[in-house]
Amino acid sequence: MEDLYVDLRSVLGTPLFLKCEGFNFPGSIKLKPAADMVEAAEREGVLRPGSVLVESSSGNLGVALSMIAASKGYGFLCVTDSRCNPSTRLLMEALGTQVHVITEPDPVDGFLGARISYVRAVCASDERFVWLNQYTNPGNWRSHYRTTAPAIAHQFPELDVLFVGAGTTGTLMGCSRYFREWHRPVWVVAVDAVGSVTFGGEPGRRMIPGLGTSTGAPLLDRSYVDDVVLVEEADTIRACHRLAKRGFLFGGSTGTVVSGALDWLGKHDALDLTAVAIAPDLGERYLETVYQSDWVRDLYGEGAFSSDGPVVGSRRPEPRRLAARRRACRVPLRVGQKTADVSSKELA
Repeated sequence: MEDLYVDLRSVLGTPLFLKCEGFNFPGSIKLKPAADMVEAAEREGVLRPGSVLVESSSGNLGVALSMIAASKGYGFLCVTDSRCNPSTRLLMEALGTQVHVITEPDPVDGFLGARISYVRAVCASDERFVWLNQYTNPGNWRSHYRTTAPAIAHQFPELDVLFVGAGTTGTLMGCSRYFREWHRPVWVVAVDAVGSVTFGGEPGRRMIPGLGTSTGAPLLDRSYVDDVVLVEEADTIRACHRLAKRGFLFGGSTGTVVSGALDWLGKHDALDLTAVAIAPDLGERYLETVYQSDWVRDLYGEGAFSSDGPVVGSRRPEPRRLAARRRACRVPLRVGQKTADVSSKELA
């Protein structure tokens, strides 16, 4: 489902449309790169009958690959870590996936580094294993170049700014490459978690799966990113709970993106901008974590339950190119009738 958007103006008091990617069959945006990478591996003869897929995933890609592997008759080993939501692990296992949970991080490269090391060891032990490697596979970003970005462009022909969460950076790179070639300038703002090293930040504790890396993102090309916002996980929690109180149950990555978008829009003259943020998944798989009071209290303290709404994140210095493009993009907010109709129905 490509054309479902929620208008968050009445919820957050800020003009922001949320592209909801959680209503496809696996429940997240990761269906797109999963399908693209599997089909490419089949075309190239790398993936064939008797092959066993193996992939490192914090959850959503693992679910998408579990469904694809089951439907095509492949075995699948998902290597995740202890931060993966329990319901996500159970879902993958119900689909026939073998789930291996890494419990100790690599001393230097964290949980992600430990997961990748395990995947490499498995592939070296048996030639039946096929690693698609979402972290370097161009099919990851190409899937969004072909689908996600054109869908947004079609629905918002006068788009000014797009907010994209940064994990593997596949969604970010696919969308940013597409809009760099578009007929009008669009600012692409990456939103990442504090504690991620993707954009040069200091490594730190991250407990919410989906965004951020501990080893860097090989797919990332910084020249396509106009600005970066870093969000504390406590602010992610606040954003999720604030949306839930208005009837919208979104996943942790969405809370991070929404918090970062509010930060960025609040620091810019945003009332006349057409702004869209991408919501990677929904919140049902986070009921035991992000929406579980004891889990939140133990990790983030009582302050994470603040009713004052998300606290703004920390924005990195603005590139000179972005400042120049701001002056070129002052247009009134215009939304196509189809989008307005969808949004009003969702808010009713």
